[in-house]
Amino acid sequence: MTTAPEVVVLDHGSGNVRSVVRALEAAGARVQLTADREAALAADGLVVPGVGAYAATMEQVLAVGGDRIVERRLAGGLPVLGICVGLQIMFAAGTEHGVRSKGLDQWPGEVTRLEAEIVPHMGWNTVESPEGSVLFDGVAEERFYFVHSYAARSWELDSIGPMTPPLVTWAEHGGDRFVAAVENGALTATQFHPEKSGAAGARLLRNWLAALPRRGAGDEGTAP
Repeated sequence: MTTAPEVVVLDHGSGNVRSVVRALEAAGARVQLTADREAALAADGLVVPGVGAYAATMEQVLAVGGDRIVERRLAGGLPVLGICVGLQIMFAAGTEHGVRSKGLDQWPGEVTRLEAEIVPHMGWNTVESPEGSVLFDGVAEERFYFVHSYAARSWELDSIGPMTPPLVTWAEHGGDRFVAAVENGALTATQFHPEKSGAAGARLLRNWLAALPRRGAGDEGTAP
């Protein structure tokens, strides 16, 4: 009998986290909503949610030490999933209303306002997932739910040496193409909300959970 994966949803004050918790639980995870460093480092998976403004989300994440938690997990190859603004802050910076804010800098590039006639991009949309995607297995042709005015509109990280190249999924709104999801080793993120995306989002979360390495009770995820 397979043990349900342990997942921590980082509690940094973002709205809508309860729906993320419920969706992960429905997908088969045991979920804890907390900003506790030890719990976040020991979990099989960490989810970084985010809604609203880039700068405000960064302030909230920094206030609970989320930057150090994410950095430590990724340094150890431990999975992290960012959702919506949780994807955006993985980039080096974001510019909103003329103000540039520093991100977590896991990926180069900047989050900027969508160049479309109608903004925000709100509602269901298809995505263009690459061949070999684990995240979109079985749902590559489905629609997902987006709510955002800003996005990463380019991808600047090239593969290095023998490392597996990142898998980037794209979407389009009003003729503007943007990053809809990234699978980059231990770091995965979606611009859309899987917890609001019905059966397709539920399958995507199950795909992510199924790929999590199970960590034994004796494993330590903490830093000295």
